[in-house]
Amino acid sequence: MFSAVAKPFLSPSPPLFRLPLSSISISFRVFPSFFSSSSSSQLPSPQSSNPITPLISSNRNYSRHAFIVDQYLSCSMPEKPLRVAVLLSGGVDSSVALRLLHAAGHSCTAFYLKIWFQEGFENFWNQCPWEDDLKYAKHVCEQVDVPLEVVHLTDEYWERVVSYIIEEYRCGRTPNPDVLCNTRIKFGAFMDAISDMEYDYVGSGHYAKVVHPPADQNDASSVLELSQDMVKDQTYFLSHLSQTQLKRLLFPLGCVKKDEVRKLATQFDLPNKDRKDSQGICFLGKIKFSDFVCRHIGEMEGIILEAESGDFLGNHRGFWFYTIGQRQGLRLPGGPWYVVEKDTKNNVVFVSRNYYSIDKRRRIFRVGSLRWNSGKPSGKVRELRCKVRHGPGFYSCSFEMEGDGDVAVVHLDEDDQGLAAGQFAAFYEGTTCIGSGVILESWDDQCFPVCAKALQLAALEDKTKLGKPVKIMTMPTMSSVEADTGEASAEQKLVNA
Repeated sequence: MFSAVAKPFLSPSPPLFRLPLSSISISFRVFPSFFSSSSSSQLPSPQSSNPITPLISSNRNYSRHAFIVDQYLSCSMPEKPLRVAVLLSGGVDSSVALRLLHAAGHSCTAFYLKIWFQEGFENFWNQCPWEDDLKYAKHVCEQVDVPLEVVHLTDEYWERVVSYIIEEYRCGRTPNPDVLCNTRIKFGAFMDAISDMEYDYVGSGHYAKVVHPPADQNDASSVLELSQDMVKDQTYFLSHLSQTQLKRLLFPLGCVKKDEVRKLATQFDLPNKDRKDSQGICFLGKIKFSDFVCRHIGEMEGIILEAESGDFLGNHRGFWFYTIGQRQGLRLPGGPWYVVEKDTKNNVVFVSRNYYSIDKRRRIFRVGSLRWNSGKPSGKVRELRCKVRHGPGFYSCSFEMEGDGDVAVVHLDEDDQGLAAGQFAAFYEGTTCIGSGVILESWDDQCFPVCAKALQLAALEDKTKLGKPVKIMTMPTMSSVEADTGEASAEQKLVNA
């Protein structure tokens, strides 16, 4: 039924770092060419017990880099020098984040996480996307003489992210790899790996803010806030972090918009200043996600049925390739067609051309695996905002806890057709992200209906009895009046004799 889910192409993992932790020598430097300062003394290493002396005075003179104004450093805690471990991907965002932390006077060491594509995978995929990333990361660090270390977390990534993704798709759910990568790898396994190296904070190029309490209020919570750039804001991907993780993070791009980041990259003359932003899932590089799913789960032919009529429309490669609301990849004429439900037991995909009909939208769902950044809300909570996907859009919502509080029922104030089990829902109070959970299912009186005939045919053991798929004619165009009232002409099909 499925191809084996194993790691046949993963070569044995190398040590966590290129050198054993005990043998890594990390230097911290001050560069008089960057700041106008009479002192160029070095900082002590992280292991030193000597006090840290300020790198720059309160009256900053950026000399060659006068474009660095206080607003660009406001998310970098410039008031005191810190030891910061900076995650560097080779992209523009993390590179500018490194330079801003460096400009703020912090003692930085860059870390590149090699989490996928070990040598065995190179032979299969015939691509090594991490090599270009690492090359750019090295050049960025060389510009300001910042040390760079490579961290190997391939096994951890497989165990904590990839295997989970595969199992979720097998069950018909749609997980979010980027949320898991942030929670379990970048700010999970990586933080564990450097826990004995005495860094004050971990910095990265995420578009978000973490507001930390004053030094004399250590018991107070750190708060995850929306970034300055609402389009690029990544609090959705960071919404499942714990308070312990938040307390150790610095996001210098939280106070900078994307177009300004590009300008800063040019003004810093970064080697990757013109490099395009990465797209898609964090660990796949240029590999299509459907190819990844096919490689690890395989294919199994199933049938596509129209939800309203039960008509047999065609075949698909396996229900795990499809998610609720999807329209690409169905290869059906006369569309657009949308996936509206899945029968995972019988490997059947139900589709409709009326997915956005006004009487078929959804606004209620259950959410589980809840994690709150600074304490669990109690009882029935109103006047929250919610994101059900990455992007600038919010819904106003309320939710009510069930049982012991690990599951809640969420009511959106508007309909959303893209609610998919396995995705995350992030919750906000004003500009503060207070936590998130995993969507379990969408359910209310307005769920998309699947007719009795379609359900009966889906359960049919011998699908050859269905004969040939129907021939689908183009759906008639609605008049403006019909479109406004949601009344469409009857769908016409020509069925094979």
